Amino acid sequence: MAKINSPVELEEFRKAILNRRDPDKSCITLCSGSACNASGSAAVARCLEEEIEKQGLSESVEIRKTGCHGFCERGPIIVNNPGGVCYLQIQPEDVPEIISETAKEKRVIDRLLYTDPESGEKITHEGDIPFYKNQQRMVFGPNLSIDPKSIDDYLAIDGYAALSKALTGMSDIEVLEEVKKSNLRGRGGGGFPAGQKWEGSRNAAGEAKYVIVNADEGDPGAYMDRAILEGNPHSILEGLTLGAYAIGAHEGYVYVRQEYPLAVENLLLAIEKAEEYGFLGKNILGTGFDFKVIVHQGAGAFVCGESTALMTALEGRVGEPRPKYVRSNIKGLWNQPSVLNNVETWANVPLIINKGADWFTQFGTEGSKGTKIFSLVGKITNTGLVEVPMGTTLKDIIYKIGGGIPGGKKFKAVQTGGPSGGCIPENLLDLEVGFDELTKAGSMMGSGGMIVLDEDTCMVDVARYFIEFLTDESCGKCTPCREGLRQMLRILTNITEGRGQEGDLELLETLAETATEAALCALGKSAPNPFLSTLRYFRDEYVAHIEEKRCPALSCKELINFYIDPEKCRGCGSCLRKCPADAIIGGKKLIHIVDQDKCTKCGTCFDACPDKFAAVTKLSGVPVPAAVPEEERTIKKSK
Repeated sequence: MAKINSPVELEEFRKAILNRRDPDKSCITLCSGSACNASGSAAVARCLEEEIEKQGLSESVEIRKTGCHGFCERGPIIVNNPGGVCYLQIQPEDVPEIISETAKEKRVIDRLLYTDPESGEKITHEGDIPFYKNQQRMVFGPNLSIDPKSIDDYLAIDGYAALSKALTGMSDIEVLEEVKKSNLRGRGGGGFPAGQKWEGSRNAAGEAKYVIVNADEGDPGAYMDRAILEGNPHSILEGLTLGAYAIGAHEGYVYVRQEYPLAVENLLLAIEKAEEYGFLGKNILGTGFDFKVIVHQGAGAFVCGESTALMTALEGRVGEPRPKYVRSNIKGLWNQPSVLNNVETWANVPLIINKGADWFTQFGTEGSKGTKIFSLVGKITNTGLVEVPMGTTLKDIIYKIGGGIPGGKKFKAVQTGGPSGGCIPENLLDLEVGFDELTKAGSMMGSGGMIVLDEDTCMVDVARYFIEFLTDESCGKCTPCREGLRQMLRILTNITEGRGQEGDLELLETLAETATEAALCALGKSAPNPFLSTLRYFRDEYVAHIEEKRCPALSCKELINFYIDPEKCRGCGSCLRKCPADAIIGGKKLIHIVDQDKCTKCGTCFDACPDKFAAVTKLSGVPVPAAVPEEERTIKKSK
């Protein structure tokens, strides 16, 4: 491939790509992101290739292995174009029928379609499935249609057009002003306006300036950045190059988790191809602008998601935060001006330059513009990645897109913002999602994690879980975080294990206030949020644990007992056979009993008891009823 040396050559090359493509040719797009790969996407891909050749369709049917489609729990996913027929949870044995019926004969296979859980209606097209229909996929959309290993696929959807436009038709300051006008706020957690950050670096004195992609995504359950890196790496490279042009940088870094092997593979290939085509390296598009990108794989420390810790790690030292007497956009990497934004932020930049800030600002709220990608997980019917305009309500995300709470359970809270975020209760479900709105509610946007919790979730234990995570991930450099979190974890653990005392809540609040005010970095300052938000909205659960030694959610192991209701027990033996501790006393036609001394409270008996009997119950805060005397344990026929 000869290097593209001008915008004219780029457009000619783009036209040539499109001219070679037959829009009427059958194209099977197969989700090949990490989640679908874990569900067997690679095996489906092999079967597709073999079956197409077997049926003699190699010239008329194309396979395109794309990035993540978002509907992860229903993978592997296939979409056949033209037509957009979508099949979910594909297995290798389904492939021959898909090729012969859909790709060849253009007939739809009903059994592989999405079934609406309310109406029972079969939905043929991907865009009509409620999970997709209620989204606005500006950043994530290309994932559904392009092969991340093909730079030609990216060029076919106007890839690098924004870079060409900026380098030849806009000055560096004009690019900066357009980003400022868009009010793009950083999607990595802080929500700081990207344009202001860029302007600070542009105006700062320094021998060199750097632009950096933060792809150190460490939040439990979050994988938005991974999905973009895997599915559309060129969008990040284009955005990063535009940022470099705007501030006068000639070197950029991508700090990515080592645990993301597919993302790293696709990113390195994208850099190689971008250099080959002339979008990276020397004299980009013949404009005289030089820019190179270096990939650095992190070792998995959560704290390295913090800006100064990440830059310290890039410098080859232990990834620990440093005091921000001077912001890192003024003195960052190697003490030089450095712009750090996360993957999703950079991926928005080409859209803003291509379509304009006015187009971008039509989406969102007054203070939060554009869209946001969320990782929707937990006690939710439809798990996966969703992209919605800022200002969408939590209720719409959870119920219209997520499909509500499974198993007939009641919604309790949604935890947003990652480990340092907060829990938002049911009475705030109409809250519009935005940086400022979530902060006022005691949570945060964070990078976009959204964990849905149902009635069986203990909010005290949720706080304990996240404080434990942050305690483990604290670098230990400052006392308020290192010691304060450790003490908070000790007290919260005692409360969930029935050892809570009067004064615990006041002590926890003091520790939280100290960490918020005195911790060195954002990890320590925001770490108390899980406790503070759950105390704010669910104080009654803390009181029940401490004063009544009772867990209202019947979740905390040390505060519950399992009891078999003699009126409901039918002596079926399911609990007895499956109990790993031999704690069930029973026999044929006998009422079963839980030996409380042997019981490890694992819950196996509760899960094993047939729903039609529901004889095993959980008790908390009340004495366990006396066991049925042996002479009265025979089950009478009337039962």
